[in-house]
Amino acid sequence: MRDTRRARLILGLLLTAALVVLTIDHRTGVSSPLGPARGAGASLFGTAEQVVTGITRPVGEFVSAVANSTSAQRRIEELEGQNARLRADLAASALDRARSAELRRLIGTSQRGGFTVVTASVIARRGHPGFEDAVEIDAGTDDGVRPEMTVVNADGLVGRVVQATARTSTVVLLSDPASSAGARLEGGNEIGVINGVGEYGRLVRFRLLDSTAQLTPGTRIVSFGSQRGVPYVPGVPIGVIEQVEATPGELTRIAYARPFANLSGLDVVGVVVAAPKRDPRDAVLPIRDGQR
Repeated sequence: MRDTRRARLILGLLLTAALVVLTIDHRTGVSSPLGPARGAGASLFGTAEQVVTGITRPVGEFVSAVANSTSAQRRIEELEGQNARLRADLAASALDRARSAELRRLIGTSQRGGFTVVTASVIARRGHPGFEDAVEIDAGTDDGVRPEMTVVNADGLVGRVVQATARTSTVVLLSDPASSAGARLEGGNEIGVINGVGEYGRLVRFRLLDSTAQLTPGTRIVSFGSQRGVPYVPGVPIGVIEQVEATPGELTRIAYARPFANLSGLDVVGVVVAAPKRDPRDAVLPIRDGQR
């Protein structure tokens, strides 16, 4: 009990002394005799504050850097996503422009030839029973497409329809080894037969029926046409002769021609749903350099 009273007495005296000191220091201001002590305390606590700040600042900067890094990474991912979408949009736009240009050329080709086409796009490359080289297009009987119709693109003969459903059709390409079409040399009446040889349509074989007729590289070939234009209409460009085989003693002559149509890279095509009223002859062939 006595220790408790003594502690309370000491505590009271200390509080009283502290109040007296604070009062004297406040009233005397700058000339206070306690100035040096106050300065020492400020220096001591200032140093302690600098030490604590020096310890906590790197930690704070690290936390801030982590937060900013996460935010920056998220922003980078957003920008990359935007760039990917922009690239896709640009590619789609370029593809649309290319297809539009191809469509305009195809329409021009059909007008020069005097035949009516239903335009379509190649949607798949696939085989067909009995054939090796065929494609599927996105036009069918609902569009007026029927089997045994001629298929062209802006550059020349592509093949013929062999099967048609309501919305799609299968086209056997001219390059298929089982394909054959009547053909005629440019500027004359010499006729022959075109056969596919595979090799992704790089070349087709042309067998000229008259072995005495002149046959030289650079000569162009057009379709001769079938009876009533089925399956091939006349006057469609086929290709350019690149090499001629020596066939001494044979009744026919053989040459290999490079097709005008890129049979390995087809996109926009046209199915001829109405044959020309008269044979366009060479009117659809591309203009040679130096010609008008």
